[in-house]
Amino acid sequence: MNEKLPAEVKIGVVHLTVPNLERSVQFYRDRLGFQLISQTDRTAFLGAGDEPFLALHENPAARRVRGVTGLYHFAVLLPERKDLARLLAHLSQQEVSLQGFGDHGVSEALYLADVDGNGIELYVDRPREAWPRDGQGNLRMVTDPVDIDDLIAELGETTPPWKEVPAGTCIGHIHLQVSELQPAEAFYTSVIGFDLVQRMGSSAAFFSAGGYHHHVAGNTWEGVGAPPPPPDSIGLRFFELRLPDEATLSQVKARIQAAGLPLQELDGGWFVRDPSQNGILLTRWE
Repeated sequence: MNEKLPAEVKIGVVHLTVPNLERSVQFYRDRLGFQLISQTDRTAFLGAGDEPFLALHENPAARRVRGVTGLYHFAVLLPERKDLARLLAHLSQQEVSLQGFGDHGVSEALYLADVDGNGIELYVDRPREAWPRDGQGNLRMVTDPVDIDDLIAELGETTPPWKEVPAGTCIGHIHLQVSELQPAEAFYTSVIGFDLVQRMGSSAAFFSAGGYHHHVAGNTWEGVGAPPPPPDSIGLRFFELRLPDEATLSQVKARIQAAGLPLQELDGGWFVRDPSQNGILLTRWE
């Protein structure tokens, strides 16, 4: 059995609970340019073209709970650096409040929160050959200031203004709040099959497949031993982990079952929770 995930793994749709569906749709569609793909009374799917990457589920009684596990941020990967520059200019014009910027060596990113406080990263990758590595060849992500002037210089006089996310925009990674780092690391490496890419002290770790900088990250910044959120919390319901074929899905399922973890068939996939009770829907995209 192959114990590691193949490079073709992707983060699929991120599912969030929100208290006011229309307000959230307006934010993601009108402020960020996510395209509304479908909507019912209580659920909306947004993404790029006909490819959803965000699902909003309304619970009018939902409330923000602090000091729990769940979502730190979901990260939207844009195809080109010029796209990030266009989006930054658009957000400035819209007077959308940003929480910060980060040049991580592997990528350039900007950070904000939605109307309910859910964390969002919008980023573009640098070419892999430019990613920083240590003397042993291991990736070493950093957090340096973004050269805003250089980023905005991507915009020329003929650059069209931002209207919507371009084709190819997707979820690049998801960053989770976890209760304890060691169980999270064991789960995402030994059970799911990611590689450990980097630790940030004793409080954060980054996991990936195929040499990517990270598909999933976990941190204990809400406190070691943080409990899972109550069912009526605003925030992450679950996220989709898309596997390339039935063989890979079967291998991951077998490792989950061998670990004695509950596994439930759900919505055409298989649902499992990590040790911090963050939900994952395993699907295949072939």
